[in-house]
Amino acid sequence: MLELSILGFLYETPLHGYELRKRITALTGHVRPVGESTLYPAIKRLEKAGLLVRETRPGPAAAPRQVLTLTDAGRDELRHRLADAAGAEVTDENRWFTLLAFLRHLEDPASQAAVLRRRLAFLEEPASFFYDGERPLRAEDLDDPFRRGILTVARATSRAEVTWLQSTLTDLEST
Repeated sequence: MLELSILGFLYETPLHGYELRKRITALTGHVRPVGESTLYPAIKRLEKAGLLVRETRPGPAAAPRQVLTLTDAGRDELRHRLADAAGAEVTDENRWFTLLAFLRHLEDPASQAAVLRRRLAFLEEPASFFYDGERPLRAEDLDDPFRRGILTVARATSRAEVTWLQSTLTDLEST
């Protein structure tokens, strides 16, 4: 998801590494803080793959900065990753939010809708954090107030997201 974030933010505008790190941290930092030791190797991999280029530009007040710009291949790669999102990218909430942050860059409404439909299908499957054998437990099934709280909050969040997904799908599919 780090590479997706890099591609997504650079799709919008060229950035130097520090600004890119700030934006990624703002998006995902509460879950996974982004350190230089993680960010810069990822940037190098994407640069080596021809997905971004680095150029030196004058800094606003001091030393020159290395500014990162997405290449056409990088733009194509971002759109490909967005369109093909599946598995943990649509089932893991943190990965989903990262994907959702850049889904607008997938310009075809039908392709956007296909990704949203995969998320909706996941949310509509019976699931729980807790099970009795193979049977998912509901909040009402639990005596533990804390586990009941987890399931109550998760249910409310899922219902809100399903409502948003259905509304957004209606809008996308009417264009």
